[in-house]
Amino acid sequence: MRRQSQVPLPPDPSGKPPRSDLATLKTLMPYLWVYKWRVLAALVALVGAKLANVGVPVVLKKLVDDMTVSPDHPHALLVLPVGALVAYGLLRLSTTVFTELREFLFARVTQRAVRTIALKVFRHLHSLSLRFHLNRQTGGMTRDIERGTRGVGSLISYTLFNILPTLVEISLVLGYLVTHYDIWFTAITFAALASYITFTVIVTDWRTHFRRTMNDLDSKANTKAIDSLINYETVKYFGNEDYEAKRYDEGLQRYEAAAVKSQTSLSFLNTGQSLIIATAVTLILWRATQGVIDGKMTLGDLVLVNAFMIQLYIPLNFLGVIYREIKQSLADMERLFGLLDQNREVDDAPGAKPLATHGAQVHFSHVDFSYEAKRQILFDVDFTIAAGTTTAVVGHSGSGKSTLSRLLYRFYEVGSGAITIDGQDIRSVTQHSLRDAIGIVPQDTVLFNDTIEYNIGYGKPGATKDDIVAAARAASIHDFIVTLPDGYATVVGERGLKLSGGEKQRVAIARTLLKNPAILIFDEATSALDSKAEQAIQAQLKDIAKNRTTMVIAHRLSTVVEAQQIIVLDHGRIVERGTHHALLAADGLYAQMWARQQAHKDDEAEEVSLPMA
Repeated sequence: MRRQSQVPLPPDPSGKPPRSDLATLKTLMPYLWVYKWRVLAALVALVGAKLANVGVPVVLKKLVDDMTVSPDHPHALLVLPVGALVAYGLLRLSTTVFTELREFLFARVTQRAVRTIALKVFRHLHSLSLRFHLNRQTGGMTRDIERGTRGVGSLISYTLFNILPTLVEISLVLGYLVTHYDIWFTAITFAALASYITFTVIVTDWRTHFRRTMNDLDSKANTKAIDSLINYETVKYFGNEDYEAKRYDEGLQRYEAAAVKSQTSLSFLNTGQSLIIATAVTLILWRATQGVIDGKMTLGDLVLVNAFMIQLYIPLNFLGVIYREIKQSLADMERLFGLLDQNREVDDAPGAKPLATHGAQVHFSHVDFSYEAKRQILFDVDFTIAAGTTTAVVGHSGSGKSTLSRLLYRFYEVGSGAITIDGQDIRSVTQHSLRDAIGIVPQDTVLFNDTIEYNIGYGKPGATKDDIVAAARAASIHDFIVTLPDGYATVVGERGLKLSGGEKQRVAIARTLLKNPAILIFDEATSALDSKAEQAIQAQLKDIAKNRTTMVIAHRLSTVVEAQQIIVLDHGRIVERGTHHALLAADGLYAQMWARQQAHKDDEAEEVSLPMA
C-alpha cells in the first residue's frame, strides 16, 4: 500500500526570507503605541500590582515577628486586628485593583490594534492584483488572517499579563533578598530561576516537534475518515470497508505513537520543573532555618522567604505553556504581516487624477501582454471602440478575449503599448475612478450570500429601494422576484446557487444598470444559457448598450451580428476586423467559425425534430 507523503507548504510568493520574531514585534509596536498614555498607565498599574503583591509577604513577616511578644505585652491585643485586617487586607485589595486597572487600561489598546491590523490587511488584499489572488488559496489566506489577529491579542495578553509581571516580581524579590539577607538567598533564587527558565525553554522547543507531528497526523487521519464517509457509496460498491478501516487505523497508529511521545515529554518537563522548584525551596528553607537557629533571622523571615518562593514559582509553572503560545502567536502574526509585505503589482501612479469621461472612447494601442514571461498572450493588439458604439471580440477559446477586459479594468498592467479612454492612459488615472466608469456582465455571475435586494444594490451602494426596483424592472426580473415568498428579501445562497443561470444573469444585468457606467463589457454573458433564455437576455443587453461604449466578448457569433465592429482574435493576434456581413464576404476565419456554428445549430434542430423510438 502506498503511503501518502506530506505535502510541503508552498513557498512565499514574495521570495523573501521568513521574518524574525524581533521584526514581527517591531511591526506590531506602532499599532500599540497609538495609545501610548494608556500603555504607560497600564505599565504603572502593573508595577503597582507587583509592589503590592511583594508587600504581602513583607507584612506577613512583620505580623509573625510582632506576634512573638508575650501574652502580657501591652500591645498584644492590637497586633491581629490592626496588622492582619488593615495592612494585609489593603495589600491584597491593592493587588486586585491594580491588576484590573491594568487590564481596563489596556483593553482598548489591544482591541484597537487587532481591529486596525485586520482592516489594514483586508484593504491591502483588495488592493493586490488578480494574479496574487489566483495564486493564493483563499481558505488558507483567511485562516492566516484569523489566526494572526487572534495571535495579536494572545501575544499582548501573555506578555503583558504573564511574562512581564513575572519578570517585575522576580526583580523586586531579588532586590529585596539582596538588601535584607546574605548573598546565599539571592544566589539560590537566581540559580533556580535561571535553571528553571532554561530547562523549560529547551524542553518546550524540543517537544513542540511532537505536538506538531501529532496535530498533522490527526488532520490526516481525520481527512481520510471524512473522505471515506463522503464516498460511502463507492466504498460499498467495491466492498472495501476493511480496506478503509485499515487505512484509517494506520493514521491512528501514527497519531497514537506521537501522542504518547508528546505526553511522555510533558511528564518529563513537569517532573524537571518540580525538581528544580523543590531543590530551590529546600535550600532556601535550610538557609532560613539555619539563620533562625543562629539568631540572625526571625520566624517572620522564614515565612517571608517561603512566601516569596511560592509567589514566584506559581506563575512559572505555566511558563512552558505560555512560552509555546507566545511562539505560536509570533508565527501566526508572521503570516499575517507577511500578507502586508506583498507588493502591489498594480498601483496608482504618483499624482494620478480621476478619469474624466466625455463620450468614453476606448483605444487599445499596440498592446502586448503576458501572464508569464515565457507565455505571451496578446501580440500587438490595436483597435478603437468609438464612443457610443458596440465592438465585439470573437475567437476560439484561449485566443485572449477575456484578457482584454481584465486589462481594461487594469487588473494587470500591459506589457507594452497602452490603453486609453478619451485619450487618457488608464495607468495615469486612479483605479477607483477607472472601475467606476466600467460595468460588466460576466460569463459566470457570482452573487453574495445575501438578499436579492443587496446583490442588485451592490452596483450602487446607498441606492434607494425604488432605484433597485427600477433596475430590476429594466432587467426583466422584477416580476419573478415579487412571486417569491420573501420577494426582494430572498437570500440567494452561496455564490447565488439558489437561482437559475438566467435569473443570476438578470440580477447581474440589474446590478450593472444600477451602476449606470459609461463603458459596458459583456464577457460571454449568455454562453451558459439555453437558446430561449439567451434570446430574452440578448434583447435586454441590446437595450442597455444603446448610446454606451460597449465591448462584447462572445463565443456564439449569433449574439454579435449587429455590432458596429467585430474583432477576430486568433492566438492573441487580430486576424480580421469589420462588420458581420463584411467578414462573411471576406471568407476568412470568421466565416469558417460562422459556418461551423450554423451547421452545429442545424444538427441540434434536426435531433430535436426526430421522433422518439
